[in-house]
Formats: sequence, structure tokens, C-alpha cells
Amino acid sequence: MTGAIDAAGRPGGGVLAVLPLGATEQHGPHLPPETDTLLAEATARAVADAAAGVTARVLPALAYGSSGEHQSFAGTVSIGTAALGEVILEFGRSVSSWADRLLVVNGHGGNVDALRRAIPRLRHEGRDVAWLSCRTAEDARDTHAGHAETSLMLHLHADLVRVDLAARGCVRPLPQILPAMRDGGVAAVSPSGVLGDPTTATAADGERLWDLLVADARARLAGWRPGDDGMLR
Repeated sequence: MTGAIDAAGRPGGGVLAVLPLGATEQHGPHLPPETDTLLAEATARAVADAAAGVTARVLPALAYGSSGEHQSFAGTVSIGTAALGEVILEFGRSVSSWADRLLVVNGHGGNVDALRRAIPRLRHEGRDVAWLSCRTAEDARDTHAGHAETSLMLHLHADLVRVDLAARGCVRPLPQILPAMRDGGVAAVSPSGVLGDPTTATAADGERLWDLLVADARARLAGWRPGDDGMLR
């Protein structure tokens, strides 16, 4: 939805700006580099459609994030945590000049440190800004281009999924592989760049996961309770 903005740039009534924040990074051989951005965009639209009593404006996605852990793979474009934090900070200051609230919908886990730096600072400056992640609880054991993410893409963007190229990647629990990933990135634990098993993904499970994800995001928006790190609880 697009809300009216007067000539001075002030919102015409309550305006909620929603920014999809994604990434451009390799997602194995079967998913496109823009996967995180596409999921953030879809979640942002779903959240905006459910916003009550305000004019919700979904902004063009920010498609580059902090993806250094994937830099060993072609197709990855990372701007790093420091630069992303500054972008979010200046973005929030600009948008807050005409929107009453700003919600950042994050599609990539590597962006979290930047959000935790920038959003609390914006809130300290008196701006009503918050963020949430478009992830499900199941992603904790299936973190990158595995069953959950591939299922979501089969549900939302099946034409972009190369099912014929899907192959099982590293399926060890994240706590076990984090030390190696900190030293050598995802390539140190998964030659394909996949963390999880996309061969079990289905569009039906993607629809189930999508419904859970959207319900959680909408509930967080309705409650609007940012924590100390700015994330909606």
C-alpha cells in the first residue's frame, strides 16, 4: 500500500515504512544468490498487508548485506558489518523524517550484528525503529540453502529453484561447525556452500513454513515490543 505524503514530506496519517533487508550470496548450486532478498521482500509484503490502523509502505529492498562467510563462492557480494550498520543508520534517519515507524525485515543471519548496532542507536535518537528476522525455528538446524530455505523458495519462487542440482550439504549442528566457519567461512565445512539437506524440500512444506513465518512476523508487528537490541519480541 502507498500512503499519501504531503508536499513537505510529512506522512498523511500514521505511516509504517517496511524495509526488506536481504543479501546477495551463493546458495549452493540450486538456489539464486538473491534468495535472502526474495524471502525478505515476500515477508515484508505479508507483514505490511496485515498492518492495522496505519498506511504501510514497503520500500525497495536493500539487497546487499554482510556475507563475508560466503565470500569464497562466486556470486557473493558483501559490504560487511560496519558498512551495513552505517547504511541502516542513515537509512533510518532519512525514513524517520516522514514515517512514524520503520520496520526492517531481515532475511540474512549475517546482517544481525549490523542491526544490533544501528537500530538501538536510532531508538536512542528518538526514532521508532525495530527489526525482525524472517526465519522459522527450524532454521536453527538447517541454516543455509537446506530443507527449510529450499522449501520456502519452492513455495514462493519455484521457477528459480534448480531441483535437479540440489544435493545434501553439511548437516552437522551449527555449534559444532562455527569455529571452523569463523576461520574459513562456509567453504571450510561445505564445499557446495549448502548447510542442510535440500533434497528433502517440498513446496507443501514450504507453504507450512511460510504460514508459520508470516504468523510470527505479524504477531511481532502487532505487539511492537522492541528489545534492547531493537528486535521485535
